[in-house]
Amino acid sequence: MKIKKNIATSENGFIFNPSTGDSFSSNPIGAEILLFMKSGKTSLEIKEIILENYEVEPAQLERDWEDWLLQLKDANLLDL
Repeated sequence: MKIKKNIATSENGFIFNPSTGDSFSSNPIGAEILLFMKSGKTSLEIKEIILENYEVEPAQLERDWEDWLLQLKDANLLDL
């Protein structure tokens, strides 16, 4: 899944959807993931980076990843 091209993100977690005028904020890890998504990294690549850089169990990452994608989808930020 990819973030819509027109979505603006910042390194500190600010997210802006110019199509709707909605803005959101995320934690630092969420901001990092958004930047990876915008750069074209695949879900698998992003998960590998997260597992390498943070103390998280793979099963927990999968649960959190699915929840994250649902939040992005609900906020109309994904290019489906």
